[in-house]
Amino acid sequence: MVSTLAILQTFTMDRYNKVLRFMRIEKVAIMEQNRVYFFDTTLRDGEQTPGVSLQTPEKIEIAKGLVRLGIDVIEAGFPAASPGDFDAVQTIAREVKGATICALARANEKDVQKAIDALKDAERSRLHVFIAISELHMEYKLKMTRQEVLDKVKSVLAYAKGKVDEIEFSGEDAARSDLDFACQVFGVAIAGGATIINVPDTVGYMNPNEFGDKIRYIKEHTPGIENAIISVHCHDDLGLANANTLAAIKAGARQVEGTINGLGERAGNVAIEEVVMALKTRHDYFDDLQVNIDTKQFTKVSKLVSRLTGVVVPPNKPIVGSNAFAHESGIHQHGMMSNPETYEIMTPESVGAEKTDLVLGKHSGRHAFADHLAKLGFQSFTEEKINDLFAKFKELADRKKQVYDDDIVALVVDNLHHKKAFELVAQYYKLGEKGYAYADVRLMTPEGEKADAAVGDGPVDASLKAVERVVGLPISLKDYQIRAITAGKDALGEATLKVEYNGRLYHGRGISTDIVKSSVNAYINAVNSVFLAMELEQQEEE
Repeated sequence: MVSTLAILQTFTMDRYNKVLRFMRIEKVAIMEQNRVYFFDTTLRDGEQTPGVSLQTPEKIEIAKGLVRLGIDVIEAGFPAASPGDFDAVQTIAREVKGATICALARANEKDVQKAIDALKDAERSRLHVFIAISELHMEYKLKMTRQEVLDKVKSVLAYAKGKVDEIEFSGEDAARSDLDFACQVFGVAIAGGATIINVPDTVGYMNPNEFGDKIRYIKEHTPGIENAIISVHCHDDLGLANANTLAAIKAGARQVEGTINGLGERAGNVAIEEVVMALKTRHDYFDDLQVNIDTKQFTKVSKLVSRLTGVVVPPNKPIVGSNAFAHESGIHQHGMMSNPETYEIMTPESVGAEKTDLVLGKHSGRHAFADHLAKLGFQSFTEEKINDLFAKFKELADRKKQVYDDDIVALVVDNLHHKKAFELVAQYYKLGEKGYAYADVRLMTPEGEKADAAVGDGPVDASLKAVERVVGLPISLKDYQIRAITAGKDALGEATLKVEYNGRLYHGRGISTDIVKSSVNAYINAVNSVFLAMELEQQEEE
């Protein structure tokens, strides 16, 4: 009789590796059939929305919201792009648990090493390597031949292999590439260790039938594709990102790359909330594919992203827009009262859009406040931070008779710790008899307290001019908006604005029951973003 030890001794490392490879292939095959994975790039591609600039503490809060949502992979940034991006990815990798943390890198060793270094503390890490593979991009942008691209993919993946938990490879502009060459490149990437192959519609050029056919072709003709998951990354330039993504899933793609609220360059990316709800609502059409997303978190996360980026969600936006479940027509209203399914294919509750009730008042205690913060998803604040927020909550409750969830979220968002070169100490304004306004401000600056005054066309104009005089930089205001973000006559006013300095746009946000103060704080926050960018650029030069 052969002993167990003898059997194990004959079980060579080569055979062991073959078994492991077989098991991995089987696992991938199962995932392809049963589940769609969600890869969120709000913090990378979403931040490329013109005028959007997120600081590391803001990115962390969004990342934690994405974890609560159930996102599988969070693309935290592009570490080689700037010291600020590196810091953000590194901090998220260290502090955010519960999802794979991903970093983007061009197909060169310097970029790849930056990404690897930034990801070293991640619970699970993914390197996302990309290179353009369309003839247009290779000829005019890369100035590389097909063979040179193939060689580059092979060499850079050989360098990266074994240094992260997972490797994803993207062929930039793959949707417009020669399909046979795309399959060849993807085959080289898989042979080099990539287990996720991304097919981006980089410029939003595809239509659904066409894109679905391309995904099927890639699935059928790529060497080693049984060892990888096909991912898609669709832009919305023709308004077809969602349709293209769903067509790709029907054709066999099993990872979706998108953003919250559809943020991104130009017309944006596919909105993750739209894809998820399409798959869940039409599970009959999509063969009951598994989607491990807590859809009740969508409204909360959408509002958080909107507040932090300053990009307002259109009222008619599917799933998370304020009118998504509103029925104005009398016929519709009658039908809804008789049976909600007459005009609702999903419920407001299913995406967390149920009505908000009064939650706290000025007599509420610290414990109740802390508990409510946790219910809203802010679960990792220190005692010191909770105490600071509670003090600000009490100030707000003294000014507002009714305090809602939105008030508390706005309070938290406005008080996330980030590096500040300037802080408002005091402000004063008054209206003149002939329509002009006078304002003076006192700011804490890198050189200590400074004050100045100005006259303008209204208190907001005068106050911003006074701040500009204190700051002393040629910063020009390019966009300004004010809106009520909470309920009641004493609602919080949120000011969002964009300023330009040295050809770059910077975003600022401020909230207060006083719209002048919220405007001043928004301007100061934008100025702080300017100074932070200047500091990071100086560090990079050093």
